[in-house]
Amino acid sequence: MEKYLSQLNEAQLAPTIQKEGPMIVIAGAGSGKTRVLTFRIAYLMSQNIDPFNILALTFTNKAAREMKSRIAHIVGDSEAKNLWMGTFHSVFAKILRFEADRIGYPSNFTIYDTQDSDRLISAIIKELRLDKDLYKFKQIRSRISSYKNSLITVKAYFQNPELMEADAAARRPQLGEIYKHYVDRCFKAGAMDFDDLLVNVVRLFEAHPEVLRQYQERFQHILIDEYQDTNQAQNRIVLMLGALHHNVCVVGDSDQSIYKFRGADLRNIDQFESAFGEATVVVLAQNYRSTQTILTAANAVISQNVGRRPKDLWTSAGDGERIVRYFAENEYDEAA
Repeated sequence: MEKYLSQLNEAQLAPTIQKEGPMIVIAGAGSGKTRVLTFRIAYLMSQNIDPFNILALTFTNKAAREMKSRIAHIVGDSEAKNLWMGTFHSVFAKILRFEADRIGYPSNFTIYDTQDSDRLISAIIKELRLDKDLYKFKQIRSRISSYKNSLITVKAYFQNPELMEADAAARRPQLGEIYKHYVDRCFKAGAMDFDDLLVNVVRLFEAHPEVLRQYQERFQHILIDEYQDTNQAQNRIVLMLGALHHNVCVVGDSDQSIYKFRGADLRNIDQFESAFGEATVVVLAQNYRSTQTILTAANAVISQNVGRRPKDLWTSAGDGERIVRYFAENEYDEAA
């Protein structure tokens, strides 16, 4: 393990070898965050932490595969395969397979993809005899998804006049009824959509504290990549799981948040600090990908972002070539 730790700079080393307690790693672009996460997990395993007790959550299956492959290279395949590592949806779908009966679903529940959801919503719109030009099924599905990601249940929706007024103003006053029918029909069919894989874990943990305690004790170390892109449901699960031991390490950067349209909430980082007041904050500012000229320009742009944490990326790679401003005549010129 020592030869791997020697590859890290001082800022990267600190979060890698901090074994206990909550931590936020503010990782600028190209600053080696994947290396930190990978080496941190390998380091924990080298300190006799059972991989079965480590939960690592990513946002894509590709990222999970790459990270697991790197870890296997350090600690061996037999150890790495026991890690609970994957996307939020894949990991919590696995948990729900074990626990779904507690919230009224069969263990072999169906997972609806986008097309399944669209077909069901289209059928409901038709059954309610609504104008399909006003109630476009894709827009309705997106709206329902945003409610779920924000942990707004059907009951909460009908108790929120602002939401109902907003939908009425958009000439969709029956959206709440569609939402209610959609949730009821999914439940009766023993089906969950992708958002339910998160929402139902929150339901499960809130309704069954003994189940939450079981997974709190199992996942003694929790690591989350791209925390700036988590929604409220994901954040709630992380805070619940980490409440017992506080051994939670999140890596993120508000300057790289691009999924607000999918429910990502930058306030999650602040909520993390509120929940774990003693959190260590580490900033990775050394960039290994770009020249200083590029970084200086980037710093000037992102410094205008609202609610960001101060961070100036730098590199030892030298200034590099100057930036060229090019005015394309049209889209073909731009592409060329």
